Amino acid sequence: MNKNKWLVLPMIASLVLTSVACGSKNDVNTSSSPSASDGGPKPALKALMRWQKEDYNTYPISKVLEEKTGYKVTYDMLPVDKPEDKLNLLIASAEPYDMITANGEGGFKALYADYAKKGALVDLTPLIEKYGPNIKASLSPESLEAVKVDGKIYAIPARTIEFTGTSLMIRKDWLDKLGLQIPTTLDELTIVLKQFKDKDPGGNGDKNVPMSIKGDVPMIDNIVGAFGLANGWNKVDGKLVPRAMDPSFKEYLAYMADLYKQGLVDKEFAINKDATMKEKFTSGKAGIIPLHWADIPTIADALKKNYPDAQYAYIPALKGKNGKAGLAASSGFDRLTFIPKSSKHPEDAIKYINAKLEKDTFKLMAIGEEGKHYTFKDGAYSPILPIFNDERNNASNYLSGTDEKNYPIYWQARVRKDQRLFEGWQFLNQKQSAGVSFPDPLGLAPYLPQYSKDNAQLSQLVTDYAIKVIVDGEQLSNIDAFISKFKSAGADASYKEVNDWYATVKK
Repeated sequence: MNKNKWLVLPMIASLVLTSVACGSKNDVNTSSSPSASDGGPKPALKALMRWQKEDYNTYPISKVLEEKTGYKVTYDMLPVDKPEDKLNLLIASAEPYDMITANGEGGFKALYADYAKKGALVDLTPLIEKYGPNIKASLSPESLEAVKVDGKIYAIPARTIEFTGTSLMIRKDWLDKLGLQIPTTLDELTIVLKQFKDKDPGGNGDKNVPMSIKGDVPMIDNIVGAFGLANGWNKVDGKLVPRAMDPSFKEYLAYMADLYKQGLVDKEFAINKDATMKEKFTSGKAGIIPLHWADIPTIADALKKNYPDAQYAYIPALKGKNGKAGLAASSGFDRLTFIPKSSKHPEDAIKYINAKLEKDTFKLMAIGEEGKHYTFKDGAYSPILPIFNDERNNASNYLSGTDEKNYPIYWQARVRKDQRLFEGWQFLNQKQSAGVSFPDPLGLAPYLPQYSKDNAQLSQLVTDYAIKVIVDGEQLSNIDAFISKFKSAGADASYKEVNDWYATVKK
């Protein structure tokens, strides 16, 4: 989250309120602009979008949507750098955008709630009821509930595809050379790491690195899952508990500190950047790294260039001593589309969004035409290249809500653009044992002020403490003092706020 946002918000608050008050003539019920609802011509709409490399106005999807919905939309973009600050200024100056689409998480989620509370956004609840049958049919009740502010809907959310992104990637040829199998438990992982260290299958000598990780992420995906800590907050006895307040946190740190002490984890991990860690894997120095499936083609190409016979594979969800196993999965909203009070055509903006969610139109926007952009066989969508990339690669940036039932299936065409990419995604998301994928339980939480204010700082406290324990050998006998510091820094207040909300939605 951009910390400068919190300095900007108070400054613009009065401006927003002033502009809203002065712009009351633009409220939904008093709009005098031509509207399709009056049987007249459809007005041109103006949209502000997230940054993308290509011009929204000339990208093929823009023309497709105009033909299918009857609405001509002119697009502007937020900048790639500090988009929150620019959005603040545009909202404060009451720029007459009919729709604004911004990120659906982090700082933007906080901004959205703040704008709604300050009266800068149109309440979409009655508009959706009157003009949004496709919106109501496409979006789940829980998605619409999650974007409510003070009981009202102020945004159309585009839900994130829930998938596991990261696990441990291992040099399969190293395993084969040593006659070892891919590990499935923590104990087996430890054995493999010891063999990588002692027998040095990569022939690296003193530069041999059994497992490399990066300094800003000492909570390693897959390994943390074996301790029941797959996400930053996890379910424990009917409550959501942050990792540092979970009893298993101490056990995880003890395990990782022991690996480090034995020389099984990169001795330079505390200063490793993401690129450094990956380079150690592709240059043949490291045997295991945490890796997102989206990075597989780049990593595979670099590795093959250096070692043509190299093989790699994902490690499945590792089981811990109590049989726990878990891989974190994304959850929440990729983007939010809201209508500012300065909109000249709020009714038509909702009608346009509703028209985009007509099933055939949505599918056409998302993946194109069958036989031209994609093929469909055995229930699977596969892209036709290069036209899919040329005309649908940016489709997600045009979303204002999604067909939540079908979009996760359409979306898989994107990971089939490279077979290596698809195989990595498929292994993590379709070939794991049942019950090891854990979507972020806070993904669909509404804006939680206390949590949002303190989460980044609390996460950094955990990272710093974990590094001290793993690398510097800080004694875990002092962990109670750290937890007390963690709680007083805002964790106790966040815990109450999070669980007050969770009590209203847990099943």
